[in-house]
Amino acid sequence: MTELLSHNLNERISAIVEKWEKAPMTKPKMTKVTVNVSLGQGGERLAKIAQVLKEITGQEPSYRKAKKTIRDFGIRKGENIAVSVTLKGEKAEAFLRKAFEAVGNKIKYSSFDDYGNVSFGIKEHISIPGVRYDPEIGVFGMDVSITIERPGYRIIRRKIKKAKRIPRRHRVNRDEAVAYLVYHYNVKIV
Repeated sequence: MTELLSHNLNERISAIVEKWEKAPMTKPKMTKVTVNVSLGQGGERLAKIAQVLKEITGQEPSYRKAKKTIRDFGIRKGENIAVSVTLKGEKAEAFLRKAFEAVGNKIKYSSFDDYGNVSFGIKEHISIPGVRYDPEIGVFGMDVSITIERPGYRIIRRKIKKAKRIPRRHRVNRDEAVAYLVYHYNVKIV
């Protein structure tokens, strides 16, 4: 059954790549990569994790605050509980190559949504190439989200003459996002 699924997926990917070669404006591009580390508590360990995340991504992370108080977990509203980084351009490309290597260049098909977004997790940050273990910090995981869009999708976010909606044919679907990652990063879809 899995061989049949992978064979069918390979046929769809090759058809999509042929379509991109005929009509280059339909070829999607990676807009941004968001890396999130949620600790659930603030303090010194979160600051050290932010420093490690800065070394891994090459960009200053921003802190995320708790939206509400949860007494059972010891979280207060307004307390820093996570760090996040949004990467674009060459920094995003470089980080993605390391992140895919950390997960063995494999992503589940269920990690893709119907709108061109991909999310996967890295269980241990020390599996990323070039990162060493620090006993003061310990081991932490991170979530990586990739946003893939077609050229021209910006019209929904711009200020002047903003579009109210984007037609379905202009959005990136699941198979096109899979084809993009297979074509550009040689990722194996499981």
